[in-house]
Amino acid sequence: MSAAVYEGTVVHQRMRPRRHRFAYRVFWVLLDIDRLGETAARTRFFSHNRWNLFSFRDRDHGPRDGTPLRPWIDAILDEAGLETGGRVRILCFPRMFGFVFDPLSLWFCEDPAGDLSAVLYEVHNTFGESHSYLLHVNSSDTIEHRWDKRFYVSPFIDMEATYEFTLREPAEQLSVAVRQADTDGHLFSASMTGRRLPFSTATLARLFFTRPLMTLKVVAGIHWEALRLWRKGAPYRSRPEAPPPVSVPEAAA
Repeated sequence: MSAAVYEGTVVHQRMRPRRHRFAYRVFWVLLDIDRLGETAARTRFFSHNRWNLFSFRDRDHGPRDGTPLRPWIDAILDEAGLETGGRVRILCFPRMFGFVFDPLSLWFCEDPAGDLSAVLYEVHNTFGESHSYLLHVNSSDTIEHRWDKRFYVSPFIDMEATYEFTLREPAEQLSVAVRQADTDGHLFSASMTGRRLPFSTATLARLFFTRPLMTLKVVAGIHWEALRLWRKGAPYRSRPEAPPPVSVPEAAA
């Protein structure tokens, strides 16, 4: 399988100092980065590095300079002491009408034997910055990762915080849970859940008509929810200098 679609829901819930919750219906694509051309050839509505109703562009991920993604991820894995050459799949929002903003993309990296060896959590903020956290995987079932926050995302959450991710490798169902805590305890939770659909012309056509502005709604939704938080009195945090492009925290699961 070179690609799949996951249709589901993103839920965010802030615990304090003001309670705030929202949920959106969305969909993701899961793509084998070595078979993007093959995937694009399967449907007239999807392209790789070209405009289409749906597309994937290399410049949206990794080094974000448009160069091929395989050399970049292999260099990251090699630096972390992991075997390279295995399958690498990325779970992300596709471009729609040439536009995308993807707050979180997940890279599932396998070793040459086909076992999942690492997950790269690629985070983007609305200031045009990105940062990735590479975590080793030592479990074939539920994956649990925890690390200190190193990248500014929300202007309403301090940098002194930790992330806890609990997820499974995408199969028939998608399940990703995020918990963020600071020195006072649990602060924020998020989840990504969905069901797998075939990557086909029929699937993409249906999503085009049922969620035609999804990628625009993601950005609009982020700013709308930020406005609501600000009106509730959430304090604004200034943005520090961005860290190096990739972190390899010691935490593993």
